Amino acid sequence: MTEDTYRVVLFGHRDFDGHRVLDETLYPLIKKLILTKPFVEIYIGRNGEFDIYAATVIKRAQKTVESYNNEFICVLPYRGKNIDFYEQYYDSVIIPECVEKAHPKWAIKKRNLWMVKQADLFLCYIERNEGGAYTALKYAQSLKKEIINLADNKPAKK
Repeated sequence: MTEDTYRVVLFGHRDFDGHRVLDETLYPLIKKLILTKPFVEIYIGRNGEFDIYAATVIKRAQKTVESYNNEFICVLPYRGKNIDFYEQYYDSVIIPECVEKAHPKWAIKKRNLWMVKQADLFLCYIERNEGGAYTALKYAQSLKKEIINLADNKPAKK
């Protein structure tokens, strides 16, 4: 990790219906960042539908670009039973020091705050003014982070 490292964090609701939006907006954005930044670290959790689908889009973008100037990092709030799978799927898996001794009830929130602090870019898919992703968004706004809400690109319902 150098000062040329550009850090992107991703947040979204546990349940979401924006698969098409992620394909159309996240995919080209990740490709562009990989192609234009010296080194990109992409941080994501693994706590819901958004995280799982966004991970597939990011992996696809990584394969398309075939560049070694990026790392896709799963940030866990604690050791889970699927850690072996995560270590094979992501480029790396980390558990921030700040959550190692946290009670599991608070570990996700502490992990989220840690992730926001790392961010140069806060990428999200947030439609509701509630939940952990929304709390992370408000924190990112308070820290004056660059924010892109991909849900803003969702077509209006007819």
